Amino acid sequence: MKYYLIVGEASGDLHASHLMTALKAIDPQAEFRFYGGDMMQAVGGTLVCHYHHLAYMGFLPVLMHARTILKGMADCKRDILEWQPDAVILVDYPGFNLQIASYVKRHTNIPVFYYISPKIWAWKEHRIRDIRRNVDQLYSILPFEVDFFEKKHHYPIHYVGNPTVDEVYAYKQNHQPDFDAFCADNNLDHRPVIALLAGSRKQEIKANLRLMAEIAGTWNNDYQMVVAAAPGIDDEFYRECLGDNPATLLRGQTYRILQHSLAALVTSGTATLETALFRVPQIVCYNMKAGRLANLGKKLLLKVPYISLVNLIASREVVPELVAADMNPTNLQGYMISILPGGSARQRQLRDYEEVAQKLGEPGAPAKTARLMTEYLRNRQQH
Repeated sequence: MKYYLIVGEASGDLHASHLMTALKAIDPQAEFRFYGGDMMQAVGGTLVCHYHHLAYMGFLPVLMHARTILKGMADCKRDILEWQPDAVILVDYPGFNLQIASYVKRHTNIPVFYYISPKIWAWKEHRIRDIRRNVDQLYSILPFEVDFFEKKHHYPIHYVGNPTVDEVYAYKQNHQPDFDAFCADNNLDHRPVIALLAGSRKQEIKANLRLMAEIAGTWNNDYQMVVAAAPGIDDEFYRECLGDNPATLLRGQTYRILQHSLAALVTSGTATLETALFRVPQIVCYNMKAGRLANLGKKLLLKVPYISLVNLIASREVVPELVAADMNPTNLQGYMISILPGGSARQRQLRDYEEVAQKLGEPGAPAKTARLMTEYLRNRQQH
């Protein structure tokens, strides 16, 4: 069968690549065409557009690049019509993907699958109307979404488990920790590591990395700072953001960094969950311009009490969240003291991670999703 996939960022590229691998295991004749990234391309198929060309977030960046985004959307619609896939698989990225879903439903009979459902429980809840109208099957990776979609909105979904569990589990199975080798391979000394994960988009990195490095650098005599570089963001940009703050930039080694870190500063997103699954105490950092105004906007717009996946899954504060005006040197330094060895919050956070892992369930999300998708398509062909 022919599958057309659309992702909009690095985590989507990672999750989609594993879904593609799972689909190929069930459907050896599978053909892929996609708006995606390097990991999807490594699985095979045709990369139509790299997500870097369309990965903008926030009102102003989207407005400034509206022409590029609209052209990308128009090209995508035309490409789907010309290729006529057996299914369109959307991965998160709702601003773009819900527009594609609407177009596909209006102009074709191609079924639309949504893998990693839009986070409408956080904001823009009205999008449930678009999902109900335009999405044939929705595959959730967060356990609390079942109640939101099925009980609150009476829209049936599939909870398939969380692919990050699979990815971390697979890494741990194949890579035993070896701190000496990690240091030797990357020109590091043997001080313990504090990981800095500042997001996958330039706006996030620019807003967060300097302050993260500045505060973490307070412990530079005892710890070394290691930055996990995002795909497609060049070293020079990271150096500009870091300024004079000492830190080692490593590329393509996020899991290896986390495996050897004692603490982490993490910008909200999938990385917060990855950090928890590696059992690394963390602080969630999300700096913004006009911090006080952003804090007010958060209270007015967000429908949930937390921004990190770890806290949302636990339904309580497991990791501290420093958002907008709260992301300041005083708060950051205080929380850093609490999560480093000997700190007051470190052991509690590690215990709470076990509860989060239990709620997520066992590995197997890509395989389960692939099985459900292919069963749906085969049943559809028979009828």
